Formats: sequence, structure tokens, C-alpha cells
Amino acid sequence: MPTAERSAVDVTSTSRGCAPAAGAAPHAGIAVERVTRRFGTAGGAELVALADLTLHVAPGEIVSVVGPSGCGKTTLLELICGLQRPDAGRLVSEPAALMPQRDLLLPWLSALDNAGLALRARGVSRAAARATAGPLFERLGLAGFERTRPAQLSGGMRQRVSLARSLLAGKPVLALDEPFAALDAITRAELQAWLGHTLAGERRTVVLVTHDVEEAVLLSDRVAVMSPRPGRVVTELEVALPRPRSRTDPALVQLRAQALAALGGRA
Repeated sequence: MPTAERSAVDVTSTSRGCAPAAGAAPHAGIAVERVTRRFGTAGGAELVALADLTLHVAPGEIVSVVGPSGCGKTTLLELICGLQRPDAGRLVSEPAALMPQRDLLLPWLSALDNAGLALRARGVSRAAARATAGPLFERLGLAGFERTRPAQLSGGMRQRVSLARSLLAGKPVLALDEPFAALDAITRAELQAWLGHTLAGERRTVVLVTHDVEEAVLLSDRVAVMSPRPGRVVTELEVALPRPRSRTDPALVQLRAQALAALGGRA
């Protein structure tokens, strides 16, 4: 699973005062300041994915990023994780773990060994990685499936294993790239509730990319709405609602409508 630590001119590691999350280092804020990212195309033209984008995420905050397809949401996550570098601007983040859209589980490994890959990559023995990952399976509703291969797991269970792998990376920042986009509506609703509960217990800094505005409002402390490409943040909505949240809460419905209006107004 991709993780990154970095210290450079454009991408910098920093520390801010905050309480440490379980299994993660403290000081997990993010600052993206006037960042631009460009790509060359096969025809020699330049494609500007992000332009002058600014976004700040406080330590322990959960921020969702919504926007039209192709506006640079995944590019933003990869910049935060150090997998790309900005062409202009400044990005400051603690080490981040990326949970990609696809679970990317290795088919020849058990669910438990897939979850422990982040530990194995740091030189932890297989036995120690299994011992560390085992209790997390109980928390994530995967108890009894430790030895199961990915092909025998449902889509929702595979995503839970993928999240377990991300959590075990021990990074203070989690970057979640549309983790439930490929799931059916019923499973997605179940996992949204489960993820909200899980993140409440972790309290790491989280950036969640999603096309689902309702999901964003359900799970987040704040929703950042992006413009079409070149992407930039055009609206931010505070979600000051108690948890757990209900989809039918009039305040939540109103915030969802505001986010959709912001998206529609910029299309």
C-alpha cells in the first residue's frame, strides 16, 4: 500500500500540536497552499489538473473532497501522499497512507497476511505482523475470516481488509480514494456507517475523496467542493452535526443540497 514521508522545497513534513491517534504519530495536519499540478499529453500539449488549489485540514479532522470527474481529486491525494510533486505552490503534510479505489489485495495471501503487508514492508516478521493485525480484524468485523483468500471475500469485506492494511501502516494521515465506489447501494450504506464508527475511534487526520455528496456529509467534519479541471476548491461546508448521523436529518439534507448546488453552479 502506498505510503510516503517527505521533506523538500515544495512538499514538506511538519509538526503541529495535537493528541496522538491510536497506532499513529501525532501532529497530523495538512496544508495545501496555491498548489498547481500539470501533466504533458501524448500530443505535446499541457494539461493543468490542479490550479492554485488551497486546502487546510486540521489535526484529527475528517475532510471530504467532492467534485466533477476529472477535476484532480485523486491527483490531490497522491500529492498529499508524496506520490507526485506539485509544479507550484506549497504542500505540508505528515506521512500519509493511501487507500486506493481498488483494494489491490494479493490473491495468494490470506486476508490477515494482506492486512499485515504494511508491517511486513517495514521488516516486521510474519508472525509479529499477524499478531498485530489479528485484534484489528475483531474491530473491523472480520473475525473468522483471517485465513480466507480475497477471492472468497465479498466486496465489502475486501474493502475492510484494505482499510485494515491502511491503518496498520501507522501513518497519522489517511487518504481514502472513493473506497466504496464499486459497491452496491446496500453494502455501501452499511460500510459508510461502519467507516464512520471506525474513524471516530481512530481520530487520525483523514482526507476522503468521493463522488457521493451524501457520503461526504455523513462522514466528514467539513466538505470541500472542487471546480471542474483545472481543479481548485470553490466552496467549503462545515458539518457541525452530532454523530452518528441520519440520512433523513433535515440539517444533513440541507447541507447535501448546498453541496449539490455548489457542484451544479460550477459545472
